[in-house]
Amino acid sequence: MTTSANVTGAASSGTLTRALKEGLFAGILSLGLFALYIGIKTDQNMSNELIWYTRWGLLASFVAIAAVGRFAMVAFVAPWFQARKEKNSAAMPVHDIDAKPSFFKTHFLKIALLALILYPPVILALTGVQGSLKYVDNFGIQILIYVMLAWGLNIVVGLAGLLDLGYVAFYAVGAYSYALLAQNFGLSFWLLLPLAGILAAFWGIILGFPVLRLRGDYLAIVTLAFGEIIRLVLINWQDVTKGTFGISSIPKATFFGIEFNASADGFAKTFGLPMSSAYYKIYLFYVILALCCLTAYVTIRLRSMPIGRAWEALREDEIACRSLGINTVTTKLTAFSIGAMFGGFAGSFFAARQGFVSPESFVFLESAVILAIVVLGGMGSLTGIAIAAIVMIGGTEALREMEFLKHIFGDDFTPELYRMLLFGLAMVVVMLFKPRGFVGSREPTAFLKERKAVSGSFTKEGHG
Repeated sequence: MTTSANVTGAASSGTLTRALKEGLFAGILSLGLFALYIGIKTDQNMSNELIWYTRWGLLASFVAIAAVGRFAMVAFVAPWFQARKEKNSAAMPVHDIDAKPSFFKTHFLKIALLALILYPPVILALTGVQGSLKYVDNFGIQILIYVMLAWGLNIVVGLAGLLDLGYVAFYAVGAYSYALLAQNFGLSFWLLLPLAGILAAFWGIILGFPVLRLRGDYLAIVTLAFGEIIRLVLINWQDVTKGTFGISSIPKATFFGIEFNASADGFAKTFGLPMSSAYYKIYLFYVILALCCLTAYVTIRLRSMPIGRAWEALREDEIACRSLGINTVTTKLTAFSIGAMFGGFAGSFFAARQGFVSPESFVFLESAVILAIVVLGGMGSLTGIAIAAIVMIGGTEALREMEFLKHIFGDDFTPELYRMLLFGLAMVVVMLFKPRGFVGSREPTAFLKERKAVSGSFTKEGHG
C-alpha cells in the first residue's frame, strides 16, 4: 500500500510539474502571438493620420487565459478523461455495441425536426413580433443556410472525397442567377429556385471536366482558383453584375402570389395581421427548412443507390474503384453537379432573403467556413454537420450579444471582431478531442448479413 501511494504521489507531482511547464510555455507563446494582434491597436484620427495605442490589460487577460487553461487541461482535465476512459473500458460489456439505443437517440431526427418547426411560434410568443425578428433571422435562417451549404458540399467532400475549396462559386452563381433573372424578366421565386440550381449544376459540370485526373492538393488548388475566377468575373463584368456596387432591389419571394408588403393585397392585410417584416422572415425560415429537408432526403436516398456507393468507393480508393468497372468520370461529374445544385438553391434563397447581392458576400472565407463545418461535423454525417453549423454559426452570432464582455476586457473590446480567432480555437479543440468530427462513428451503406455501427476509435487515421 505504501509503494502504491508513493507511485501515485510521484505521478501526481510529475503531472503538476509538467502542467506548470506547459502552462508557462502556453503563456509565452500566446504573448508572442497576441502582442501585435491584441496588445497594439491602430486607429485613424481626425487629421486622417494613423495612430496606435496599447492595450496591455486585454493582452494580459488573453495570456492568463491561455496559461491557466493549459495548466488546468494538463493537470486536471486530461487525467480525468483518461481515468474515465479506463473505467468505461473496464465496465463495458463485450456486446455493448449491439445494445438497444435509447429513445432519444432512436427518435433524435424527429425530435429535432419538431423543435425546428415549433421554433418560430415559440420565439414569437416569448419575444413578440418585432423581438422575434433577430432570433428567427440571425439564429434561424442564417444557420439553416449554412447547414444546406455544408450538406451540399458534403456530397463532394464527405461522400466522393473530392476536396473543393471553391464551393462558394456555386453559391454565387445561384444568387446572381436569381437576382438577374428576377430583375430583368420578372420571374417568380418558385420558378427561379430550380432554375438557379440547374445553372449552378451546369457550372459544377464545367468545373468537373478539367479536374477529372486531379486529386488531393492539386484538386484543391484548381477549385480554389475557380472560386476566385467567379468572384473576379462578378467584380469586373460591370455591365451585367454592376461590379462592386452589387445588385439591389431584388424581388422578394411570395406566398402563393401574395406579396409581403404594405399594400391592401399584402400578406399582413390579407390575414389581418399588424404590419411587420417578421412575418416574411418566418416564412423564409420555413422555406429554407424545407430546402434543408429536401437536401437531407436526396443525400440519404443517393447514398443507398449505386451512385452513392460509387462515391464512397471513389473516396476510399480511386484505383480500386476503376478496377471494379466504375466509371470515375461520371461519378465525379455527378458529385460536382449535385453538390453545386444545392449550392445554387442556397444562393437563390440568399438573394431573395437579402434583396441585395455583391461579390463581397462570396469570398474565399465563405468556402473555408463551409468546409470547416463539414470537417468538424464529421465528413459524411448529416447530423454532425448540422450540429457543427449550429455551434459555429450560432456561436458567431451569439458573440454580437455578449456586451457584458466589455466590462471584463474594457469598453474598446468588440466581441464580434474576434469571431475568427474563437472559430480557429474551436476547430483546434474539436480536432484534439474528436478527430473524426462531432459524430465520430459512421454506418456503411453496404453491409453483409448483419448491420453494425463502426465506432470512431476503429476508423482513425491509419487504422481503417
